[in-house]
Amino acid sequence: MYGFWKPRVLGAWRVPASGPVILAVNHAHNIDGPMLMGTAPRPVHFLIKKEAFVGPLGGFLEGIGQLKVDRDSTDRTAIGNALGVLEQGGVLGIFPEGTRGEGDFASLRAGLAYFAVRGGAPIVPVAVLGSTDRPGRLVKGLPALRSPVDVVFGEAFEAGDGSGRRTRKALDEATLRIQEHLTGHLKNARRLTGR
Repeated sequence: MYGFWKPRVLGAWRVPASGPVILAVNHAHNIDGPMLMGTAPRPVHFLIKKEAFVGPLGGFLEGIGQLKVDRDSTDRTAIGNALGVLEQGGVLGIFPEGTRGEGDFASLRAGLAYFAVRGGAPIVPVAVLGSTDRPGRLVKGLPALRSPVDVVFGEAFEAGDGSGRRTRKALDEATLRIQEHLTGHLKNARRLTGR
């Protein structure tokens, strides 16, 4: 990442040095996940759509610990693997919006709340900003070479209400709390970076 672009990383010290943690990342461009993996202070395991695991890229993704997920069904294997990362004290990266979009956390899926509550892991919000500012001249699908990209880590927080409940209502309430934290962090990150 540092060879192709100019990442500026702010607040990486906010990621707990040990224990399970979830990095909740906005997703506006294809490089947002790799940018986070290349700049995070700890190794990150992302849930990545199974369609990406083809050819040499599939072997590479598996080799660096990424998790294959079938987005068309309830993928119990992927869920178990993600919970396993947290049980082993690892870092799970999640795009809470489920897919690439505006990257504004406007529409969250319930998966993040489930993993946070079920896995007992704090969430660290992460804003990747600048990846969509200027397309490259050679490869239009990538940001311009050597362009600045900001990766801003926020304060860790607990998604649950402390009761330990995992009911549908508890997960819906956790999703609302998460969305409030994430949108607040994104607003603050934009203010800090001027983006």
